[in-house]
Amino acid sequence: MTVETSPEAHRGPPPQSSLSTAAARNLATTTKSAPQMQEITSRWLLRMLPWVETKGGAYRVNRRLSYTVGDGEIEFVQDGAGVRVIPRELGELSLLSGFDDVEVLTALADRFVQRDFRAGEVLVERGTPAQQIHLIAHGRVRQTSVGKYGDEVTVATLADGARFGENALVDADAKWDSTATAETPGTLLTLSRADFDAVVSSAPGLRAHLRQLTARSQQRQTRHGEAEIAMSAGHTGEAELPGAFVDYELRPREYELSVAQTVLRVHTRVADLYNGPMNQTEEQLRLTVEALRERQEHELINNREFGLLHNVAFKQRIQPHSGPPTPDDLDELLCRRRSTKFFLAHPRTIAAIGRGFSAYGLYPDHVDLGGQQVPAWRGVPILPCNKIPISKENTSSILAMRIGEDNQGVIGLRQTGLPEEYEPGLSVRFMNISEQAIISYLVTTYYSAAVLLPDALGVLENVQIAHSRG
Repeated sequence: MTVETSPEAHRGPPPQSSLSTAAARNLATTTKSAPQMQEITSRWLLRMLPWVETKGGAYRVNRRLSYTVGDGEIEFVQDGAGVRVIPRELGELSLLSGFDDVEVLTALADRFVQRDFRAGEVLVERGTPAQQIHLIAHGRVRQTSVGKYGDEVTVATLADGARFGENALVDADAKWDSTATAETPGTLLTLSRADFDAVVSSAPGLRAHLRQLTARSQQRQTRHGEAEIAMSAGHTGEAELPGAFVDYELRPREYELSVAQTVLRVHTRVADLYNGPMNQTEEQLRLTVEALRERQEHELINNREFGLLHNVAFKQRIQPHSGPPTPDDLDELLCRRRSTKFFLAHPRTIAAIGRGFSAYGLYPDHVDLGGQQVPAWRGVPILPCNKIPISKENTSSILAMRIGEDNQGVIGLRQTGLPEEYEPGLSVRFMNISEQAIISYLVTTYYSAAVLLPDALGVLENVQIAHSRG
């Protein structure tokens, strides 16, 4: 069969009569954006913290000596994620009641070993040899034993400042009479009988004390646990006035500036030939600085030495009433300090706050903060920070803080006036040009954060942020 075709079918596409768009684009200057970066966030913490100039690279926080002997609870000093017992607080132990040799108490305190535990962990088992005393710095521990009919019964629930195993220090045959299980994550300080005996053997006064167990005199303190300043008021005539002095912590906390650094590399050919219409080196540097600032905020939240989550005093850590955040939880967090400046929470936590408020028929109001409308509760802004971690169990934390040196609050630390400073506290230094014609710049920022008083910073822990199934 023969198929006839028209003459037009053999001609092909018409000849090009004008410049193609593909060719024209090679000669055109396109309209383009600056390089974009998904990692950039609002960084509210860096914007809200008052930054204090820190010459010498360290900032020392001097506080009044604060401890409360005689209240039955043992108090601790936090140094980031590290915890140590206050030597004089060992006087709460019945074995050391009345013993006031600070040098010996300090030797004992220095021998305590920190142990972090997780929820559900068995700390000691009933019937096993007891060879240590355990001080609970933070967390909740349940003690269980065997009941009359062989069932498990709860003997006691212990929390911050409590202890168990005191008789293990002096009784070589001691056994645990109950099982201790952690109900929440927390921290123990442990002293073994061997370490206790080592101190006793070198301290005649302690040996004599253990034989006599004399009653101890009590030092008067204020309701905040600070050594009371003696004074007289309402007197007449020539009454003898009491002498006074303000005692300070002998080992005040010092915050050294931390550092975040990176090396920016740019090929000379790129810097020479491709700088229009945008300066390649400047754009590379801009994004590098953004990444460095993001890392800085992450460290201010999570660093184990100076990060805010690790520097909240144990007495300023609270738990939600039911799991999800509620108005009652935020009110309890607010009442722990004066002049709370803002809340800080993960964006998903802020969404959970909104759901929790809606369940109560309430809605957070909004306040103007630097020209932006942000949610608030009781007039206190609730600011987002995606650096606050979320656990595998979908729980997170809400921070609340008072800020500023004048308010004895939380402050940021930095040093300005650095050589080749690019931004306050951030420098960009030329390093070299390699044999491969690559220019290197050292980008550095120094920073830290300090909590001036324990009540300046609080946290609502273990907040459930997952959607409820109902």
